[in-house]
Amino acid sequence: MTDFLLLAVFPYVALVLAVAVGLLRYFYDRFSYTSFSSQFLENRQLFWGSVPWHYSILILLLAHLLASLFPGPWAALFNRPLRLYILEVTGLALGFTALGAMGLLILRRISNRRLFFITSWMDWVLLADLFLQVASGLYVALAYRWGGGWYLYTAVPWLWSLVQLSPNVEAVGSLPFMVKFHMFNAFLLLALLPFSRLLHLFTLPITYLWRPYQLVIWNRQDRST
Repeated sequence: MTDFLLLAVFPYVALVLAVAVGLLRYFYDRFSYTSFSSQFLENRQLFWGSVPWHYSILILLLAHLLASLFPGPWAALFNRPLRLYILEVTGLALGFTALGAMGLLILRRISNRRLFFITSWMDWVLLADLFLQVASGLYVALAYRWGGGWYLYTAVPWLWSLVQLSPNVEAVGSLPFMVKFHMFNAFLLLALLPFSRLLHLFTLPITYLWRPYQLVIWNRQDRST
């Protein structure tokens, strides 16, 4: 029953929350679609946390997505031990990079007094859950090796069953607790997104393609006069 609630019911609840609250904020509180950049407060530590985080997590998400959308070609690509070994090592390296970068971003907000006071409670919740998601994924990769292989025969059928509105919890029911927690927490992050600043990820600045150029005029007196 617990698996059914967390892995069959909650994913749909998370998706409905993400879409409904996201649209509500877009139409009634559009100015909240911002990341409230804090780069001007402290730049160097932000660079060493933000840049590695974005690159590593995007590559990891892309790998999960490609394996889910194209399980056949993915299995054929990594059907050789050497390729699977390279995938495993690369995934671990990216996981450690993402975990360290997220830890640095959290430490930055704790240690910088100005950043600490502009960080909302939802920011802390989301940062903690992101750290937990990466840490759990890294633990799964270390404790249950060759995830690039068994992921195709467990998580992928479960995900596709959700898309087909016929949840197949049995596909992942025998997996260890931490693996199922990692799957559940991914949807928990989806549910938290519309309540956080990260909602701006779903907005694309396509209006930049046709809006007029921004004209910047310096209004500074020449000190020589």
